[in-house]
Amino acid sequence: MAAALSPDLPPEVLSKLIVVDISPARGPMGDESKTYLKAMKEIEHKQVKTRKEADEILQAYEPDVSIRQFLLTNLDKAPSGATPHQKFRIPLDILYNAIDGIGDFPYEPDHRKWEGKTLFVKGSKSKYINRKNIPIAKEYFPNMEVITLEAGHWVHAEQPVEFVNRVSEFILQP
Repeated sequence: MAAALSPDLPPEVLSKLIVVDISPARGPMGDESKTYLKAMKEIEHKQVKTRKEADEILQAYEPDVSIRQFLLTNLDKAPSGATPHQKFRIPLDILYNAIDGIGDFPYEPDHRKWEGKTLFVKGSKSKYINRKNIPIAKEYFPNMEVITLEAGHWVHAEQPVEFVNRVSEFILQP
């Protein structure tokens, strides 16, 4: 979203924008993200050797198996000859320390606007796109449409086929 609104973006670079279960509203990230990062740090600290061991730790933080599986897609097997434990590909400490700033949005609606076709994909069980921030999103992206899929925040992981179908339809529109 911020890239589409950037005054430095040449107009011919972006023809359509797809935003998945996040809004341009400013505000702190929920505790959920910090909790997941804390769990992932615990997995690394305990030097698990298998994805099963990692999942057992994660169960204390997240009961939904599909969300746990999604989080564990970032877990790498140790290369042969290296340490035998698994490690996350993402920089957990950096993300954990920066999480409070991730909810910031660099523009005000009355200062920036992008007129291109924009699709917002919302998870029905997620609170990231809601009745309060849809009007704000419309100020930034006046040619937007919102679709809702039966999912939580990780729409693409929970409803992969429907997600790809709906996004493909949007992309193929003239």
